[in-house]
Amino acid sequence: MDEQPKKRGFLEKFSVILQSSGGLLTAVTVAIIGFIGTNYMKDREMRESKNSIYTQLTINREDAESSLRKDMFVSIIQPLLNSDSTGLDERVLNLELLAYNFHESLNLKPLFTYLERKVNASNEPNKDDYLKRLYKVATEINRKQMLVLEFAGSKADMIIDLENLKQNPGGFPLGETTLTAEGITRQVSLFVLAADTTAKQINMRMEIKTPDAKTGKVDTNTAVFWVGYFDFPMIDNTRLPNDQRAAIVLNAFEDGFADITLALFPGSYASLKDKASLQDIINNMTKTGDNN
Repeated sequence: MDEQPKKRGFLEKFSVILQSSGGLLTAVTVAIIGFIGTNYMKDREMRESKNSIYTQLTINREDAESSLRKDMFVSIIQPLLNSDSTGLDERVLNLELLAYNFHESLNLKPLFTYLERKVNASNEPNKDDYLKRLYKVATEINRKQMLVLEFAGSKADMIIDLENLKQNPGGFPLGETTLTAEGITRQVSLFVLAADTTAKQINMRMEIKTPDAKTGKVDTNTAVFWVGYFDFPMIDNTRLPNDQRAAIVLNAFEDGFADITLALFPGSYASLKDKASLQDIINNMTKTGDNN
């Protein structure tokens, strides 16, 4: 009989302990959650502050670089075009600075050909050296641009024997090659039509065939153009379907031979001024949607 009241007393005491512990656990839980939440908010605010500072620093740096490039462009282009107060040596130097700093965004071919004419028409004893400097900087710009373009697409190097024009004055086929960019394979045929040994330029015809894997049809694009040292691939190129470009670079022109490189690359790697057409943008969006 005495055991029942003892059991009830024990249960009542245990219940009180549980109730007290439950309140304590609740308070401890709330405190821990509050501590974690506070630390999380502090970390989040710190990250946002760092991101804001980094973004602002990046914007300030880009603004400073844009301002510097603008001032540099103005200071270079003015004496380059001012023939009254600037000698050929300084004008060639200014074109070198302009080409190395702005070749991806400006079509510099008119300036190169303009200065080339000025040098050829001059009576200065160093005119040959000036021409070599013009061709050297143009070759270097072509090389730099090709390093970028061949990484994004594909290329093919070819040698042209210009002596063949003597036996074939109407031109001759250079050959066919297959190039692939962004999973699209194209068959490219090149024809040499004429050559200007004085201006170091070659007249060429390029025929590009693209088979459609779904329909079996072949889309053909043809372009006829002159290519010289001053035709830079990011600027001087042929627009193709699917927002791609094809370009030919003249690497060397001497001793009856010409060394050229044919490149196929995405249109996104073309110059800033060469924007994709609206139809190309729509096609890319549709292609992206189909892949998803």
